[in-house]
Amino acid sequence: MTPVDVPAPSQVAVTRAPAPAAPSVEGGPQVPTAASDPGKWGRVDADGTVYVRTADGERAVGSWQAGEPAEGLAHFARRFDDIRTEVELLATRLVSGSGDPKQAATNAKHIKDGLAEAHVVGDLAALAARIDFVLANASVAVEAAKHAREEARAGSVARKQELVEEAERLAEESTQWKVAGDRLRAVLDEWKTIKGVDRKTDEQLWRRFSKARDTFNRRRGSHFADLDRQRATAKSRKQELVEEAERLAESDDWGPTAGRYKDLMLEWKAAGRAPKDADDTLWQRFRAAQDAFFARRSSVFDERDAEFADNARKKEELLTEAEKITTADVDAARAALHKVQERWEVIGKVPRERIRELEGRLRAVEEKVRTAADAQWRRTDPEAEARAAQFRERVQQFESQAAKARAAGDKRRAEQAEAQAAQWREWLAAAEQAVASR
Repeated sequence: MTPVDVPAPSQVAVTRAPAPAAPSVEGGPQVPTAASDPGKWGRVDADGTVYVRTADGERAVGSWQAGEPAEGLAHFARRFDDIRTEVELLATRLVSGSGDPKQAATNAKHIKDGLAEAHVVGDLAALAARIDFVLANASVAVEAAKHAREEARAGSVARKQELVEEAERLAEESTQWKVAGDRLRAVLDEWKTIKGVDRKTDEQLWRRFSKARDTFNRRRGSHFADLDRQRATAKSRKQELVEEAERLAESDDWGPTAGRYKDLMLEWKAAGRAPKDADDTLWQRFRAAQDAFFARRSSVFDERDAEFADNARKKEELLTEAEKITTADVDAARAALHKVQERWEVIGKVPRERIRELEGRLRAVEEKVRTAADAQWRRTDPEAEARAAQFRERVQQFESQAAKARAAGDKRRAEQAEAQAAQWREWLAAAEQAVASR
C-alpha cells in the first residue's frame, strides 16, 4: 500500500503528552478522544500498515515506516481528534449562535462525506453519529435563522413604514421648521441603519420618504420666502416710521406730538419684524428720535413746573391778602377784590393739582363780597316799595270789578275778576316779603 500522510522522522517527537480533550457539547452522542488509547480503535501490522476498526471490519488508513508502531498509531489517532475537535467546534457555535448554521451544515456534511476514506484512527461510528447530531441541529438552526431573518425583515419594514408615515406627517403639518428639519435628518440617519428589507419594498418606501422630504422642503422654502417678503415690507414701513419720528423730534407741539409718538409705537409693533440687522438699526434710530423729543419736553416742562410753582406761591400770598377784605364798606370791598382779580390773572398758571384749591379760595372771597353787595342793593332798592304799591292797587281794582259784576248778577265776570285779584294778591305777598326781609 502506498504510504499516506507519513511525516518525516524529524517532525515526530519520540514522546508526546495526550492531546487535551476538546470541549464537549451537552446533548447528543459523545465521541471519545482517540489519542488517549489509540490501540482501542486500530493497529499497525508488521509491515507498517495502519488499520482502523469499523463496524464493517478493519480498514487500512495509512502506513508507518518512520518509527515505533505505537507512535504511528498515536499519529493517526491525533488526526482523528483533530476532526473530532472540528466537529465539536461546529456544535459549540451552533449552540452559542455565533456561527452561520448553513455554513456549519455544509462543513459538517463535508466532514461526514470524507469519513469513509479518512486516514484516522478512532471511533468513526461515534464521530459519524455526532456529525449527524450536528447536521440535525444545524437544520433546526437554519430554520430558526430563516425565521429570525423574516422577523427581522418584517420589523425593518414596519420600522421604515413608521418612519415614512412620520415624515409624511411632518411634511404636511409641521410648522416647527427647525425641529422638523432636525427630525427628518435623524429619520434619514436611522433609515440608513435599517437592513434586511427586500429591494422592491425598500425602493417603494424610499420614494415615499423622499417625496415627503421634498414636500417639507418646498413648504419650508415657501414659508421663508413669504417671511422674507414680509420682513422686506416691514423694513420699508419701519423706515417710514423712523423718518417721521426724526421729523417730530424737533416739534414744540408737546401734547399732539407725544400722542403721535404713542401711535407710532403701536404702528411699529403692527409692522412686524424686519431682517434682524435692519430691525435693530431702525429701532435705535426710532428710540433716539423719541428720546430726543421727550428729553426736550421734560426740560421745558421742568422749567414750566418751576414757574407754575412760583406762581402758586404768589397766588397764595395774594389770597392771604384777599381773605382779609372786609365787607363793612361794600364799595371799598369790591374795589379791593377787583385789584386782586387783576393781579391774579397777571400771575398766570399754577400746577394742575393746585388749581382747585387756589381757585376755591378766591371764589370764596368773591362770594363773600357778592353776598354783601346783594344785601346792600336789596336794602336800598326804591323800586321794591313801588312794585308792592302797584300790586296792592291792582288787587283792589280787581276786587272792585268782582263786586260790581256780582251786584249786576254777572257771575262769570265776577269769577274772572276774583281769580285775577287772587293772582295779584300772591304777587303782592311776595313783594311785601322782599321788602320786609331787607
